Amino acid sequence: MGASPLGRALVIANPTANRGEGAEGAAFVQRFLDSYRGATTAHRLILTKTAGDAQGLAREAAGFDTVIALGGDGVIHEVVNGLMERDVSSRPQLGIIPMGSGNDYARTLGMAINDPSGALVQLVRGHAAPLEVGRVNDVHFMETLSFGMDAAIALDTVRRRQEETTSQHGEGLFITSGIRIFSEGSSGWPCRARFDERPEITLPTVIFAVQVGPTYGGGFAVCPAADPSDGLLDVCYNVKIPSRPWLLALLGLARFGRHASSSCVNLLRCTHATIDFETQPPCQVDGERLCGTHFEVSVIPRALRVIVP
Repeated sequence: MGASPLGRALVIANPTANRGEGAEGAAFVQRFLDSYRGATTAHRLILTKTAGDAQGLAREAAGFDTVIALGGDGVIHEVVNGLMERDVSSRPQLGIIPMGSGNDYARTLGMAINDPSGALVQLVRGHAAPLEVGRVNDVHFMETLSFGMDAAIALDTVRRRQEETTSQHGEGLFITSGIRIFSEGSSGWPCRARFDERPEITLPTVIFAVQVGPTYGGGFAVCPAADPSDGLLDVCYNVKIPSRPWLLALLGLARFGRHASSSCVNLLRCTHATIDFETQPPCQVDGERLCGTHFEVSVIPRALRVIVP
């Protein structure tokens, strides 16, 4: 198998990920690491029990070379925030075994999705790359921050999964939530935004995404050129409020990044943004709800060493 980059590894696994398949994935990983001694120099696997566990475990991961997050974007988000609480000199590198519904960070990294065997092979044969992390107020994000209708859609998909009211997942789940919420229409959430040293602008926010990687919602390429190694955040926002049919059309076009040519939206790159809303908008960060009206957004270049194929 060759030398593994994992060293002493802590696996933090969410057993409820992907409708319970996380437990099976965690069991497979345990068997694999126990059997193939060359995969790590030492290893430990811990199952999370409740929200917040993964962040605490990553924060306390002293003495480990690698922390591996097994689960969906939610557990990866927690692990990233826990690692970012550690001093950079003692911060383990990050590996992921994606077992979720959206898996957008896995798409950004090029990891095998819902395939623990394939992801493990990628990890032990991979290399660590220094990648950026976003920060909004006091929360870090590894993939996406959004406001407005797209945030409402993302939060709706989380609610439906948690309440087990749907058997859909990934792109299909995002589309059905999007059709319902976009069909309801909106007058937007007005805000004032400033990107780096550019002049302040006023926006009638319906769609507003700040991305480390290209996709959200299970593969929708909202910022198709986003690169997690360039030290920049990619931003997509609407400059006018389209009609409901156009909103639905934009949703479809965003699946492949074709919305970028629409006169309704603008794309840019920045290192810092200040955003102030008149009223509290729907807001999500890596699928987690974030409340407020004032948001300071920045990028931390080369914040984490992440194992990639």
